[in-house]
Amino acid sequence: MNQISWYDASEEVKELLVLATDNWENSSLSEQYINQALEKAGDNMDVLVGAYRFFFYKNKPELALKIAKKVVKIIEKQENLPIEWEQLQPILLKRQQEPNIRLYLNAYASQGYILAKMGEIETAKLITERVQGIDEHREFCATTVFEVLTKDPDEDDD
Repeated sequence: MNQISWYDASEEVKELLVLATDNWENSSLSEQYINQALEKAGDNMDVLVGAYRFFFYKNKPELALKIAKKVVKIIEKQENLPIEWEQLQPILLKRQQEPNIRLYLNAYASQGYILAKMGEIETAKLITERVQGIDEHREFCATTVFEVLTKDPDEDDD
């Protein structure tokens, strides 16, 4: 169990996560373990983040998006963040090094990436452009996704 000892979750949940990893090649079985872990862990952030990444890599973007949105909503509530971007942006900019805000930005940027993968390009552009405006050090990959989404197809790659 020491491979996920830093997870703030019960031993039972950790065991389910290890089983999901150990059974990665058997998608339906590993997905069952992830879903059991989600059910038992509730709103545990470590488990939620691991789950949206799991579903992303398992090519289940709808599930990944649903869980990434849940992470954002939980942090909005915990941190009492405003919903309107004009009010939210300066707060995120000022507090971007705080762990919860970094997690928020990661989950929000992930939504942009997932939406792009799902073909929802305009929403993906909006999200990645917003995160790009905060992410001076390109830590959340939003800038790269935004650049790919807005690149002129006729532009030369020289």
